[in-house]
Amino acid sequence: MYAVILAGGGGTRLWPLSTPERPKPFLPLLPDGSTLLQRTISRIASENELSLDVGRDVFVVVDGRFGSLARSQISETFPELPLDHVLDEPEGRNTAAAVALATIAIDRNPDDVMAVLPADHLIGNGGDDRRAAEGSFRGVLAAAEGELARGALGIESPLVTLGVELSRAATEYGYLIPDLAQTQSKSLTAYVLERFEEKPDRGRAEDLLKQAGVAWNAGIFLWRRRAIRQALLSYPDAEAISRAVETGWRTDRLPEAYEAIGTRAISIDRAVLEPASREGRVVMGAMNVPWSDLGSWGALLEALGAPGIDGRVVAQGDREVVTEADLVVRRRHGRLTVGPGPGTIAGEPGPTALLGGAAVHRAIVVALVERIAAGES
Repeated sequence: MYAVILAGGGGTRLWPLSTPERPKPFLPLLPDGSTLLQRTISRIASENELSLDVGRDVFVVVDGRFGSLARSQISETFPELPLDHVLDEPEGRNTAAAVALATIAIDRNPDDVMAVLPADHLIGNGGDDRRAAEGSFRGVLAAAEGELARGALGIESPLVTLGVELSRAATEYGYLIPDLAQTQSKSLTAYVLERFEEKPDRGRAEDLLKQAGVAWNAGIFLWRRRAIRQALLSYPDAEAISRAVETGWRTDRLPEAYEAIGTRAISIDRAVLEPASREGRVVMGAMNVPWSDLGSWGALLEALGAPGIDGRVVAQGDREVVTEADLVVRRRHGRLTVGPGPGTIAGEPGPTALLGGAAVHRAIVVALVERIAAGES
C-alpha cells in the first residue's frame, strides 16, 4: 500500500487564522506546534502497523502555491520523505484532478493499493487519546486494504470509502447510506454503498442518526491503482479531467491542462464515487474513531479542549453584538489579536471571528493564536 495525502488550499471557515498564503493544512493548530499536514504524515508513519515506508510509500499532492511551504514542513519533521514525492498542481482544481494526477504520476504496480487521505482532518484530538485513536485508525487502514480494497462483497476491485460511525445528528457533514442487504463483518463491518447524501438539514440528520449502518463521509478512500485508473475513464466528468491531466503530465504542459479543466473541476466523490455507487462498485467500511474535519471554529476549539463554542466569521460590514462571554479574533495590520466583549463589532477589512461563549476558554484561544502568530514570524 502507498498513501497519497491531498493538501489543497483555500477555505475561509477558520479566518482570520488561515490566510490565502497559509491555509488550514499548514497552520500549527495543534498544541505540540505541529501542522495538520505534519500530523497526517505522522499518523500513518508511526509504529508500522501499515508497513508503510515513509521514504517509499508516502506522497503529497499540493496546490503549487503552497509547494515550498509543504516541502519545508515535511523536511522539518520527515527528512526521509523525498521532496520529489511532493507533487505540485499548477492550481487547485478540486480532488478529482488531484487524484488523477497522483494516479498518473506516481509509478506503482497497478495492483498496489492507494490510500487517499485529506491533509487537514484530525483523528483523536490534541490531548491524551491521540495515540490510541491513531493506532485504531492505522488498524482500520490495514484492514481496509486487506479485507476490502483487494476484493470484497463479490466485487473484485472495489472502490472503498471509509465512513465514520455516527455519534450525533450532524448537519455539517455528508453521509454514506449503505445497502444493508449486502454486508460483511470481519475486522471491519462493510457494506456495498447504496448512495451518498449531501449535508442534511436538522430533521433529516435526526432521521439518519436512527438508521443502521449510516456513516459520515470522511473523504478517505482506498483502491487498487488499476481500479481507480479504470474508474477515472468510466464516467464523463472524470474522463475529461483525467485525460486532460494525463496529456499535460506526459507533454510537460500541466499548467495548460489545469487551465483547460476550468469550471469542470469537481470532487472525486462527484466525478467517480457517486456514479460508481449507482453501479454497485463502491464498498463502505465503517470506522469507530474520534474524527473531525476541523471545518469550523467550533470544531477546532472542541478538539483543543474548549467545547460548545459558537464560532463564526463576521463578513465585512456585518454588525454583531458581543457579550462578556465572547471573544473576538481579528487580524489588524497583518497581526492576530484576541479581544474580549462586550460591545458591538462590524466586519472590518480583513476577516474577523466571533467566538460565542469562548471567554471561559480564553487561555486555549490565546495559546492557539500565539502558535499561529509564532509560525508567521
